[in-house]
Amino acid sequence: MNKKFIKKKLLISITFALLSSQVNANKFEGLADTPPMGWNSWNTFACDINEDLIKEMADVMVSSGMKEAGYEYINLDDCWHGKRDKNGFIQVDSKRFPSGMKALSDYVHSKGLKIGIYSDAGDKTCGGKPGSNGFEYQDALQYARWDIDYLKYDWCNTENLNAEGAYRTMRDALASSKRPVVLSMCEWGDNKPWLWGKDIGHLWRTTGDIIDCWDCEVDHGTWSSWGIMRILDMQDGLRKYAGPGHWNDPDMMEVGNSMTVNEDRAHFSIWAMLASPLIAGNDLRKMTDEAKAILTNKNIIALNQDKLGVQAFKYKVAGDIEYWFKPLADKSWAMMILNRGDKDKEITFDWKEEQVVDEYFPIEGKKYKTNFSNSRYQITDLWNKKQTETTHKALSVKVPRHDVIVYRLDKIVVANKH
Repeated sequence: MNKKFIKKKLLISITFALLSSQVNANKFEGLADTPPMGWNSWNTFACDINEDLIKEMADVMVSSGMKEAGYEYINLDDCWHGKRDKNGFIQVDSKRFPSGMKALSDYVHSKGLKIGIYSDAGDKTCGGKPGSNGFEYQDALQYARWDIDYLKYDWCNTENLNAEGAYRTMRDALASSKRPVVLSMCEWGDNKPWLWGKDIGHLWRTTGDIIDCWDCEVDHGTWSSWGIMRILDMQDGLRKYAGPGHWNDPDMMEVGNSMTVNEDRAHFSIWAMLASPLIAGNDLRKMTDEAKAILTNKNIIALNQDKLGVQAFKYKVAGDIEYWFKPLADKSWAMMILNRGDKDKEITFDWKEEQVVDEYFPIEGKKYKTNFSNSRYQITDLWNKKQTETTHKALSVKVPRHDVIVYRLDKIVVANKH
């Protein structure tokens, strides 16, 4: 056995030992203690993206007030890719991104924002570009060189791959690069990622792709796109798996695309109440004042970003009306009244007859609950931005069709009488 062969064998052994040492690597902590907020290119632009578009989106995220409201990620979806170089490192499409990804990253960072990128666990992305299968460590290193902050990792062309193993490999590759990156796992809920994803990624898709309609399914043959109500129903039973650093993701938002203002308001409120990532998917340059007002409502965003990180639960249903409650960190509650139906509805909610209990999330060892007959709360309407009554008397209100009313309930402390 010659020395050259021994040296090569030793080098291979060391390489595999180093890679093996990453098998138990941890995901980056502290990056998504509250649901990520940002923008993604896919819902509006699909593969039609370039560096000028991404720069414009970063500019508008700042000028529109979205950055001030908490949005921070500018995320490129599919089709930014060029080819791999002779050493296997992925390159950008030089015609669409002539300045290169590092220059674009620097531009986004100069705005006080962060930048995200897209890849796929298969051989090719959903758009037919080079996937990361077999190149995970090289891709993670390239992302680190480009100062990338967020990775959406898709699941097209993954025949014969194990989802948990594939996502764990990319997690370990990102850890080896030493660049803190939010890992968004996008395998559409097919492999129940909520059961195994907590230690691998920061968020996981729970459904197939969203589409901008209230309650519909668009059949594409081998897969479907889903409207807002269909996606909401698919979240049933998943809330116990979400929390700080590991979120259920019902997909990017369609606010500001083609739905009505009522539907956009309901859509945004639902995502906020579910502690979902708030990733806008509209053309920020062309959004209406109504869409901007919805996306930047700080009172609704505060529910989403509440540090307790608890997803809302459906308390009860009365025909087309659903009552949802979300526990908040300061022992207040958020309440959403959703009208799924096609007609406005007058509702009455008698607080004295209601006791709200969160079965999954105890606070200080006790169930998070309230009996409204014994406790009084101040009611604040978060869309009209005004205080209404207290829970001392029954609530009577009209809920418009395909819309919501969202309240914050703050406990009133009554001074002891001496």
